Amino acid sequence: MAQMSVTSKNFSFVPFILFTLILSLFAQTGLSRPPFACDPRFAPTRNLPFCNKALRIRERVYDLVGRLTLPEKIALLVNNAADVPRLGINRYEWWSEALHGVSNVGPGTKFGGAFPRATSFPQVITTAASFNETLWELIGRAVSDEARAMYNGGTAGLTYWSPNVNIFRDPRWGRGQETPGEDPHTAAKYAARYVKGLQGEVRGRLKVAACCKHYTAYDLDNWKNVDRFHFNAKVSQQDLEDTYQVPFKACVVEGKVASVMCSYNQVNGKPTCADPNLLRGTIRGQWGLNGYIVSDCDSVGVFFESQHYTRTPEDAAAIAIKSGLDLDCGPFLAVHTMGAIQQGKLREANVNQALVNTLAVQMRLGMYDGEPSQQPYGYLGPLDVCAPAHNQLALEAARQGIVLLKNTNRALPLSTRRHPTVAVIGPNSDVTVTMIGNYAGIACGYTTPVQGIARYVKTIHQPGCADVACHRNILIGNAEAAARQADATVVVVGLDQSLEAETVDRYDLLLPGHQQDLVSLVCRASRGPCAVVLMSGGPVDISFAIHDPRVSAILWAGYPGQNGGTAIADVLFGQTNPGGKLPMTWYPQDYASKVPMTDMAMRADPSRGYPGRTYRFYKGPIVFPFGYGLSYTTFTHSLAHAPSTVSVPLVTKNGFKNSTLSSEAVKVTRANCGALNLGVHVDVKNTGSMDGTHTLMVFSSPPAGKWAANKQLVGFEKVHLVAGSQGRVKVDIQVCNHLSVVDQFGVRRIPLGEHSLHIGDLKHTLSLSLQL
Repeated sequence: MAQMSVTSKNFSFVPFILFTLILSLFAQTGLSRPPFACDPRFAPTRNLPFCNKALRIRERVYDLVGRLTLPEKIALLVNNAADVPRLGINRYEWWSEALHGVSNVGPGTKFGGAFPRATSFPQVITTAASFNETLWELIGRAVSDEARAMYNGGTAGLTYWSPNVNIFRDPRWGRGQETPGEDPHTAAKYAARYVKGLQGEVRGRLKVAACCKHYTAYDLDNWKNVDRFHFNAKVSQQDLEDTYQVPFKACVVEGKVASVMCSYNQVNGKPTCADPNLLRGTIRGQWGLNGYIVSDCDSVGVFFESQHYTRTPEDAAAIAIKSGLDLDCGPFLAVHTMGAIQQGKLREANVNQALVNTLAVQMRLGMYDGEPSQQPYGYLGPLDVCAPAHNQLALEAARQGIVLLKNTNRALPLSTRRHPTVAVIGPNSDVTVTMIGNYAGIACGYTTPVQGIARYVKTIHQPGCADVACHRNILIGNAEAAARQADATVVVVGLDQSLEAETVDRYDLLLPGHQQDLVSLVCRASRGPCAVVLMSGGPVDISFAIHDPRVSAILWAGYPGQNGGTAIADVLFGQTNPGGKLPMTWYPQDYASKVPMTDMAMRADPSRGYPGRTYRFYKGPIVFPFGYGLSYTTFTHSLAHAPSTVSVPLVTKNGFKNSTLSSEAVKVTRANCGALNLGVHVDVKNTGSMDGTHTLMVFSSPPAGKWAANKQLVGFEKVHLVAGSQGRVKVDIQVCNHLSVVDQFGVRRIPLGEHSLHIGDLKHTLSLSLQL
């Protein structure tokens, strides 16, 4: 600190003492947050260019970087960035989380005082099952309102390391619950819309700064002695381009995200946080990131200490920053960057560029614009956190995310008249924090499943198991007795964070312990319909329940958030007609015993008995397919209008190689993509007796031949229809994005020939030819 004061020629102690007294007054009175920097009462910076809001952000950033000493710069390279007292800049904690609500994971957010809790929306995998882009953005807006309010009140930051947009490649992954599922198109749409909702960008200014993570091919935490700190993900260029990178590209290009987080794992032998091609070349170069790149916490230390990727810590610091890393979550760069510069392995100019990227985001957030209360979002405060509208939105999200998997003889919905007493059984029947999953905060309040059902009818409650592990069966007898006394039975089973979470991957896909026995015995004892409700992030092999005639119905609720119990009850009693669709394939237990999590290949390989992954490539038996979900009503589709032929124009004809029609294709980079947007119009009719919301899904499959995908989702739309009514839905298809495939070299091409569009039971042929 003495060194820093020596270099500060214009530093004055008197204004700084007055400034610190003002900060102390704010802290004691509980008033709104004082300025992070550029406080107009702090004379030394009042007239400096970096505090001049009339200047362009780029000019302001370069002015500030030019005033910092090298030690000050290095102290800003880490998540707990130090203060710069001589320039009136406070310390800042970059690490906050907002996966599905403001979270208390990460040191940047503190609950308490005027902000004791925040709205906890359903876990992402549940919200993804709604297939409702508008809902995803609305949740982002609500979460960022609460985040900004907490920042204004001095209890949170403005940089939120969310969302997680990794592909849910393997059903055992403990963090699959955090993601939008297994489909790249869905994950890309979710990424862009949630980021837009969070950031609320207006004229280049941000409400909060989002961060898409974990880049890239990260989907293994801890499985059979292989952990994320040591895992080398061996990924083909084909799989990287058409699966793993898709949602991250959408984050940057469509969502305009302010940050991307590189992951712990290696990809093809290189740590992602030390790969200049992945960071500087792809994220910033090809995709044009306007923001900063941050490491997952301690990733730089991990690739030096655990992966032994570099010989010295100074080498690690140098390669990370030169590869494009701007901010280190962890202390590594603060400790070793000076040594790297002194040893000639890194230049101060490299550090300057990293700071330009981070400080520009802070300025876009208004952190250098003086009083927070005078800024565009300065009006947000305690009344905007846990607001009634947000509570209602959390309930609606839970309702839309619940998926009806089985409904024999229309056992559901239950009737308050025919079923005045309901036995509510199971280890997840009266849970609270289980419903909010991981990376959650302190919820505004909870309605458990048994509480939700009790709003409709009289309940008899028995847990059946002491917890979800259900190691002992001694409580099952009481549960059977309760089922015999009731007019209907609801068994709420599944998983929780002790069985699937960060650092916790599963070894099998079955219900844990004696839960299967609990379901079978209780449903056998039930004198009325017996519905099973599953809470889980990942899929569960419940084949036994599908084939058991005494199990009348099955619902998957994911982790439905703070209002999960209300939403479950609303679906059980028909207040809500379920319309959710599974965002991931549900595999049989045999899949887990045969396919190692460490195999990153997406495509099936019969030569080695490898069945492939996800609905796009998997060839084998399933429990439930991707996109599956029933309703209390029925819908039919008819094709109103869709083109049958499309001519693909080229930007240039040079270099196009003629070949047979069955094998030729056009590189996407050579196609005039702006002229290749199509509309598919579908009439959807509600042919049942109950109002309902339908998710229209459009899949495509390429021409027969070497293009390997089974089919891929290219569009989805939600439509609400009253019973007996019909509506027309338009799905936009971008040929370059949706009808292209990726070859073995990672090059995206548009196959010429007959493509098939699949819409429910409909099939439409679309012929693509070259425009000559």
